[in-house]
Amino acid sequence: MLMKGKRGLIVGLANNKSIAYGIAKACQEQGAEIGYTFLNDSLKKRVVPIAAELGSDKVYKLDVSDETDMSAIAGLIEKDFGKIDFLVHSVAFAPKEALTNSFMKTTKSAFNVAMEVSVFSLIDLTNRLESVLSDNASIITLSYLGGPAYIPNYNVMGVAKAALESTVRYMAEDLGRKGQRVNAISAGPIKTLAASGIGDFKQILNWNETNSPLRKNVTTQEVGNSAMYLLSDLSSGVTGEVHYVDAGYNIMGMGTVEKNEDGKTIMSWDAREK
Repeated sequence: MLMKGKRGLIVGLANNKSIAYGIAKACQEQGAEIGYTFLNDSLKKRVVPIAAELGSDKVYKLDVSDETDMSAIAGLIEKDFGKIDFLVHSVAFAPKEALTNSFMKTTKSAFNVAMEVSVFSLIDLTNRLESVLSDNASIITLSYLGGPAYIPNYNVMGVAKAALESTVRYMAEDLGRKGQRVNAISAGPIKTLAASGIGDFKQILNWNETNSPLRKNVTTQEVGNSAMYLLSDLSSGVTGEVHYVDAGYNIMGMGTVEKNEDGKTIMSWDAREK
């Protein structure tokens, strides 16, 4: 088992449809012992049963914007695990108005919230856990194509993901001196709780399915398997990378083309609609 003897913390699990759940399941099936965090009492009701399903009773309250929670997390981890070998950062947030209005209408406060929660929390959390991260620990965070490229309605979250990917590279250099690794996974669109806040998300799903080389959308299981590789010793020579798990969509310069009944070349999306 690839993760046997490994211990880790997954931050940001929301429900059994989340990417973090796919990662947790893949790691647990390969023998890892995992602790989980929940944001508030409402999410605790979802996370505790999922943790139990995956064989864990190690569940901690952690709001990355709350100093009390952040100050306590390392002590809780040390008490239950001693050291941990991996950390999964699955945390992102932007106020709703920043995802529904045009990008140019983003307020300073919404911008700051998105950057603090979605980006700085990775740096802050890693620093807080420094004393309990093993020397060869692996850290991953979750990004999206809306960082390096324009995606409709992604708005300030796209800017945050771009900053997050840059953060991964700078962290990789700093932590690499200790033997620790940092990578990001850029997953294709998946129906998750976080995705529900993005306008026209169904169209994004349809477009990705139609125009990706594999002609499909990825699953949380597929993302979880890739994350498990990055968290395991199989990827001991990999750091500072953004690993795409999106059925290949990120390589496309434009939509795929098909022929209609008259032999005319048309975009595959147009063919699907007709």
